[in-house]
Amino acid sequence: MKKYLLAVQFDESAPSPSDEEMQEQLARTAEVTAEMRAAGSWVFVGGLLPSSAATVVHPGNGTITMTDGPFAETKEQLGGFWVIRCEDLDQALAWAEKCALACGEPIEVRPFEDAQWT
Repeated sequence: MKKYLLAVQFDESAPSPSDEEMQEQLARTAEVTAEMRAAGSWVFVGGLLPSSAATVVHPGNGTITMTDGPFAETKEQLGGFWVIRCEDLDQALAWAEKCALACGEPIEVRPFEDAQWT
């Protein structure tokens, strides 16, 4: 089976959902995650803090510099993700549809490289 990343694209410039809306969204995404587990597709899921909590580590000329905030200056940032196992891209896209409906955000689907990491 191949592994896929289902990345939640979050628009940090959009108004934040209410507490009630956030609880509903979390309940819907938990249902999809439970369905993935039951189907044997689930590997890992994680939500991320806003990009303002990020630190970027930059290599250059044998030294390291660190900067606060996101690497890319954009309103859309990675908000969370699922790592799943699927037979093929079509199955991964079917899960992505469910995830997009559950969280109300765009989902980017990316296959992992076939290289085996140990």
